[in-house]
Amino acid sequence: MAAMNSDLGGLGGRPMNPQANPFGNALNGAAPGLIRTGLGVYGEKFLDSSSEFMQSNITQYLSDPQYYFQVNSQYVRNKLKVILFPFLHRGHWTRITEPVGGRLSYKPPVQDINAPDLYIPLMAFGTYIVVAGYALGALGRFTPEALTLQFSKGLLGWFLQVILIKGLLYSLGSGEAPLLDIVAYAGYGFAGTSLAMLARIFWSYLYYFIMPWFCLCTGVFLVKTMKRVLLGGPRSYERHPSRNHYFLLFLAVVQFPMLFWLGNISG
Repeated sequence: MAAMNSDLGGLGGRPMNPQANPFGNALNGAAPGLIRTGLGVYGEKFLDSSSEFMQSNITQYLSDPQYYFQVNSQYVRNKLKVILFPFLHRGHWTRITEPVGGRLSYKPPVQDINAPDLYIPLMAFGTYIVVAGYALGALGRFTPEALTLQFSKGLLGWFLQVILIKGLLYSLGSGEAPLLDIVAYAGYGFAGTSLAMLARIFWSYLYYFIMPWFCLCTGVFLVKTMKRVLLGGPRSYERHPSRNHYFLLFLAVVQFPMLFWLGNISG
């Protein structure tokens, strides 16, 4: 009996383990995995949506800077002919597109004479500063302050051209043009201005014959280019043709005081 009582007592004193819950263990093990999976899927969707937003909005205005420097010597020669002598351009003014990744993309400048580039505007602006410095030296008015003033004037003129073209496109219903495209178009005027300033060094009266020609050519080039941009898709240009012609004419006329102001040597 003692042995039995001892056995029973031992059994009675032994703590009874509750029955294991397989569903609870399964849920406890699966919950962190489900949370991690859900967060991973949400994160991927968030990153994908952010990437699409960047591509569709930011790149729409800034584009790829490397695109604007894909040029060669042949493109530079032909582009300068179009800028300085637009009346002799017998080809079309429309940019060439090609399918890339299931969507249409513009060909780079090296493959399309109508594509904007930043090589010519930057080189023309550098030439503008060099010619201005040489002209200041020839006039006996060269100082670092005078050259800095001319540099600031050039940057200001470039900025004003960007604002003018951007405002024009926005008023005509085409405000989504990439910013670097507009910067390139606004900088092409330095090519003719630099040549006119260089001619002025050798013969001052020649400046007043060459400069109006380059102002006219720059205006015609910009009007042709802006019409191509405006007619490249559904725009309000077709709904108000007369008003838009006046806007484009204003853009061409503004080139005369703008380029003459840039060509004036301050010292």
